[in-house]
Amino acid sequence: MLLAPPPPPPLPPPAIEQPAPRQASYGLVTGRAAAGTLRILVRAGGRLLADRPLGGRRFSLRVSLPEGESTVRVTALDAGGRRAASSVGPVLGLPRAARPRVVRERADPVLVRAARRLAAAYPGAAGIHVQSLTSGAGGAWNARARFPAASTLKLAIAVAALARTDGPPPAGSLVDGLLLRMLVHSDNAAANALEVWLAGSTSAGSGAVNALLRAIGVVETEMYGGYEMERTTSGRIPARVEEQPSWGVGKYTTARDLATLLRAVWLASGGRGPLSGRGIDAAEARYLLFVLGRVADHGKLDREVGRLPGVTVLHKAGWVDDARHDAGLVFWRGGVYAAAVLTWSGRGAGVGSDALAGRMARAALDRFRG
Repeated sequence: MLLAPPPPPPLPPPAIEQPAPRQASYGLVTGRAAAGTLRILVRAGGRLLADRPLGGRRFSLRVSLPEGESTVRVTALDAGGRRAASSVGPVLGLPRAARPRVVRERADPVLVRAARRLAAAYPGAAGIHVQSLTSGAGGAWNARARFPAASTLKLAIAVAALARTDGPPPAGSLVDGLLLRMLVHSDNAAANALEVWLAGSTSAGSGAVNALLRAIGVVETEMYGGYEMERTTSGRIPARVEEQPSWGVGKYTTARDLATLLRAVWLASGGRGPLSGRGIDAAEARYLLFVLGRVADHGKLDREVGRLPGVTVLHKAGWVDDARHDAGLVFWRGGVYAAAVLTWSGRGAGVGSDALAGRMARAALDRFRG
């Protein structure tokens, strides 16, 4: 009696290198498949994104990921019909057109006028800087005036902390937990704890943050210790001081500096720019973008554009009694722009500041898409 041959062993699943869990992705899918694999399929968000032949064992392809968080599934198929799959997630999908590259900065007269007009309508002092990172065009008003920084500089603390880690912090680790609390919920205690982790005290930690900022060209910003614990140019985008609010001493920053910092994080997510040579690798920058995508504070830069299909806003806001700001990256299918809108009013800053941020973000998106 002849025995049936044993069934072939199962096909080993593919090893996915990119994207990685808890990171942003511009649609690059890379990895290694088992010997004999003939095709690679990529799915996310319930859709088939790619079905490609495979000539060797390594695969590298670009797909258009769904916006927001999703799980990416890669399936390998061989000639005998065997298949095996691996999944990775959550992954924050960003547009392929927004992949980091270096472009020349240039002033856009329409956006310069829009920034001036919107700032003039605000009942207080405002600083604005917007720039398409994919074309270089932008506009600004009062972009080098110093404003109380409030929680916007928690982004700078995050950058300094990641410069000291070896890769993205593991999920559930001390640094991961502090970064999530500090950025997603703007927790002051977590910000202070990260400064102490950086250099032993909040004052020394703020010094480390300032040193990193100076090294990447953010020169008109001052971290100035920890956070209080409360109980409750020609051809370039014009960056000048038109109106300097008088607010005393403490942490300060400018609209241009915040936009510069955001651009540096975006460039680093592609292994480019000034941060990539100062301890921030691409995976760490993509992790930081992922965390910014979970920020729970809405109704500012995303006030109008956040409701539009195909638009993703990653941002960090900050406010005290007299000042209210938001700064972030706005992604749409055609690219990405950085926006920083800072406001101050001696009578108190409130919802009018949020409305200004929303209107400027919408004006920039309309211009860049138009």
